[in-house]
Amino acid sequence: MLGAFKNIFKIQDLKHKVIITLALIAVYRVGGFIPVPGIDSQALAEFFDRIAKSQGGSILGIMNMFSGGSLEKLTIFALGIMPYISSSIIIQLLTAVIPALEKISKEGRAGHQKINQYTRYATVGLALIQSYFIALWLEHPGRLLEGLSIVTDPGLGFRFITVITLTTGTIFIMWLGEQVQERGIGNGISLIITAGIISSIPAAVQQLIMYVSPKTRQLHPATLVVMAALLVFVVLAVIFVTQGQRKIPVQYARRVVGRKVFGGQSTYIPLKVDTSGVIAIIFAQSIIMFPATLASFIPNPAFQRMSNFLTRGHIVYTIMYALLIIFFCYFYTAIVFNPKDISDNLKKYGGFIPGIRPGSPTTEFLDFVMTRITLAGAIFIAVIAILPDFVMATLKVPYLVASFFGGTGILIVVGVMLDTLKQIESQLLMRNYEGFIKSGRIHGRR
Repeated sequence: MLGAFKNIFKIQDLKHKVIITLALIAVYRVGGFIPVPGIDSQALAEFFDRIAKSQGGSILGIMNMFSGGSLEKLTIFALGIMPYISSSIIIQLLTAVIPALEKISKEGRAGHQKINQYTRYATVGLALIQSYFIALWLEHPGRLLEGLSIVTDPGLGFRFITVITLTTGTIFIMWLGEQVQERGIGNGISLIITAGIISSIPAAVQQLIMYVSPKTRQLHPATLVVMAALLVFVVLAVIFVTQGQRKIPVQYARRVVGRKVFGGQSTYIPLKVDTSGVIAIIFAQSIIMFPATLASFIPNPAFQRMSNFLTRGHIVYTIMYALLIIFFCYFYTAIVFNPKDISDNLKKYGGFIPGIRPGSPTTEFLDFVMTRITLAGAIFIAVIAILPDFVMATLKVPYLVASFFGGTGILIVVGVMLDTLKQIESQLLMRNYEGFIKSGRIHGRR
């Protein structure tokens, strides 16, 4: 492993890409410390602290995680990359249901560029809307603030500056991600999200040290061993499932043209166990945390009592959260996976699944297999998503610490790290250098 990292710097092109990637991520992290003008940082910090204590997490908490803590400090990158993520998901779903967009997406490189351009336009639009509502929220933060003033000089001037600043910050982050994609190594947007999540580790470690310190002694030191073992187990399980796939064998018929024989080769169709990834969790979190977030701003006792059932830690919240994740896993898989198209392509090029007749039987077989493996993947994702709640309730640790034992963060970090290592490894093997594993394969890769 160490030798593989040394080999990275022996290849000039690869070394250049790694350095550019690290430099661009560093620029992103620096921007996370530049505040938006006209904000009382102490009042804002107290407000987020009250949200964390009262709810244990909200939509604002999700946005704060994806922005690397920038929303909590209200820096120029406070929106983070969430508008881009949201617009990407929306465009992806629209592509599956609108024939015109689907046709564009199948036009190769030119179609891919058009879809990317539409995503950028949607990102700017969402950023403008979100930044405006954030400006209004800062001026009127609701019942949790209780008389404290976040904005020093509210009004149209503050709203205009906030909207321009936050929208520009999101556009700049999107540009950084594209530069990493073109000039660096790995998926730029994913690496930026990962950098934001990892940046919260020092704060989590600090809280954990306070809990085991002799002064407080809220957590027994032996519990740290249990937590470390659990973390290792969760990471290994996430790697196993995210890399897991069902390989459907495919045989192509032999064709004789003159004296030449074509076809007759065997291959397979890889069906991923976890097709949706973190998208199902993001959808589920956004829906289930919406009532609790609204209750922070709407002083209606009946609405607040209803929202209490959907706050983190409540049994109703846990059950609804798990069911929503399973539903969205199937929903997203149904959107992106079309067994009929695969069946038609196999039939077109003379391919067939051994023991399955071409056409409708192949479509039904692929749908049946995908339904079964999606169930296993959906249950696993649901367990990983609710695991931080159980860790927080059982071990009595802050949610910031518990969040590293599951949820969106662990899935993103593990997935992005695996993908980046695969890309680096392929570069090393292509130039006849030793990879991260002597066999030349990262765990889960076949």
